[in-house]
Amino acid sequence: MELSERQRQILCQIIEEYAETASPVGSVTMAKLFQVSPATIRAEMAKLEGLGLIAQPHTSAGRVPTDAGYRYYVNHLEDEVNDSRNDYPADGRHEQATDNRLNRGLHALEVRVASQSRADAAIRGAVDMLVELTGNLGLATIGGQLYLAGISRLFTQPEFGDTSRVKAVAKLLDNLEPWLMEAAPGEPLNIFIGHENPIGKNSEVSLIISKFRSPFSDRSYIGVLGPTRQNYARVMGLVKHAGNTLEGIL
Repeated sequence: MELSERQRQILCQIIEEYAETASPVGSVTMAKLFQVSPATIRAEMAKLEGLGLIAQPHTSAGRVPTDAGYRYYVNHLEDEVNDSRNDYPADGRHEQATDNRLNRGLHALEVRVASQSRADAAIRGAVDMLVELTGNLGLATIGGQLYLAGISRLFTQPEFGDTSRVKAVAKLLDNLEPWLMEAAPGEPLNIFIGHENPIGKNSEVSLIISKFRSPFSDRSYIGVLGPTRQNYARVMGLVKHAGNTLEGIL
């Protein structure tokens, strides 16, 4: 799927704004960021909507990303970040604060894991830290069992005010452990967005997991499950680092 430079930047910014606000993103907000007219932004948004990358939940509302939009963003994450920083005005202090926050999170993960003397405690500690840092549900496989933490944190997210969404997530969690054992995702970092999830397809959540070697298995997993609306760059970095740290220490 080919997008123009500006279309890629607009999609990237819509995803990042929506992750922060949980509200549809309007053309006026985008116009101020890109220093063009709202009409220009609306035209570009219409093209992105035609490609199925964003959607308009209500006639008078702004746009929100679709599963396909998130997938495009994740697949091109490094390019999107570089393009957005180079080609439209950004608040350098905000970027520095974001980088510092991620670095503090990575360090906190390392400290939590290293402070544990047992492998199972180290894995649980890493999961608990992921919950604290992301606000998502954290999970890991420990000796053939699935450890979960942060369920209450997950369901405080605004997306889960609908009981049908909660039931769909519960169904996913009920079937996650046998699916992980059967499918055994092979990439160091695996990302399943919305309808890509093999179970609970209507739950509108993303599963981000890292495979690592542990004393329990060569295919241990740690990760998070949260709404599709999230800061993928930060969460992916934290999950991957958690897997690497556990494998290095254990």
